[in-house]
Amino acid sequence: MSKILVTGCSRGIGYDTALLLARAGHEVVATLRSPGSCDLAKRAVEERLPLTVEALDVDDDASVAAVFGRHADSINALVNNAGIYSIDAVEDESIERFQQVMQTNFFGAVRCVKQVLPAMRKRGSGCIVNVTSIAGRVAFFGQAAYSASKFALESFSESLAQEVAGHGIRVALVEPGIIDTAMATTSLPQYSPDTIYPHGRRVHAFFRNPDKPQAPADLVSRKIREVIEGQDARLRHPVGPDMLPLLGWRLSHSDEAWIRLGSLASDAEYNRQVLLDAGVDLHLD
Repeated sequence: MSKILVTGCSRGIGYDTALLLARAGHEVVATLRSPGSCDLAKRAVEERLPLTVEALDVDDDASVAAVFGRHADSINALVNNAGIYSIDAVEDESIERFQQVMQTNFFGAVRCVKQVLPAMRKRGSGCIVNVTSIAGRVAFFGQAAYSASKFALESFSESLAQEVAGHGIRVALVEPGIIDTAMATTSLPQYSPDTIYPHGRRVHAFFRNPDKPQAPADLVSRKIREVIEGQDARLRHPVGPDMLPLLGWRLSHSDEAWIRLGSLASDAEYNRQVLLDAGVDLHLD
């Protein structure tokens, strides 16, 4: 069994992944900013799981160095899952928020990767799983900060994979579509209330569409386990019932057609076109 460090374990995908891997017998280091904010440690004791919980702020060099200083030499797999989401038009989003999202979603993963590479390279083995998103493959309106961070992580991972494959290190991108986590449901970020742009409410409509298929977090955690335990050499692993349909929808449009669609002024007109193009009724009345 492997020793696996997972970031962003307070809830959702990270929480499920830590439990799933530990229940499978792996030694799991589950990290999050505030260990007291969830019951992972309690669950580990109750279920007698090989899981420890540690405080880690992926935005902070010293925090990353301290945690990986204790574990880097023995980590077989790293799961970069920590992330934050933001919804706003570019004009409404602050520079500070752009920086915050990029700091966590992109630079946080880069910090962690750089900590495990030397030992993995010397050992000649290792697995790095970076959790991105449909937003790392398709640039939807209203989430430029988040999408830019995920596109960056996709590109970083593709470059990294070429550099380390010869040293026995596998790099994988797990790419969820819209998953039913708190970030996408009860804690869905709000957009600027006084905005002149319609795009924030359209993003919300995708997440809150009552007709969308169920997509529990364990779809992603099971895919992560499959990647770590298997020998699949593919870089990209789309997951979720809407991931491939959304990707196919984007690929069916030229850049110019995609921009025209996203720029439609009327919610009703946008809804009609999405229903025609993708068969999705966003209920934007």
